Amino acid sequence: MLILTIRTDKPEAEIGLYVDETKLKYEIWTAHRQLAETLHTKIYDLLTNQKKDWSDIEGIICFKGPGSFTGLRIGLTVANALAESLSVPIIGAQNNDWQERGIQALLDGQNEKLVVPDYGSPVHITLPKS
Repeated sequence: MLILTIRTDKPEAEIGLYVDETKLKYEIWTAHRQLAETLHTKIYDLLTNQKKDWSDIEGIICFKGPGSFTGLRIGLTVANALAESLSVPIIGAQNNDWQERGIQALLDGQNEKLVVPDYGSPVHITLPKS
């Protein structure tokens, strides 16, 4: 099973490509405020460098938090949209072993269908000042 992993909870974003438990390629970059502009390109480059295409993805694992409000929203939106459009299972995981947990869940046939972020505390959204 070809698995894409995505982590976007901090300024350094991470993506990986696995075949079952075997890591093919992993990339970390400082995305910070350019995450929305760089994430799709980084995933595309990761796939093409491994001679793979979007349609080769068979499962997605994403880090669901806690972490940056905006980073998690961007990463999980991309992950959920990809899973839906490719009709592949998706798993959201937490803690330091998030990848291992997610891979095992996918290999066990689990599918969350939609991953919701865990920000670690209630979200505080303020009204615009103008």
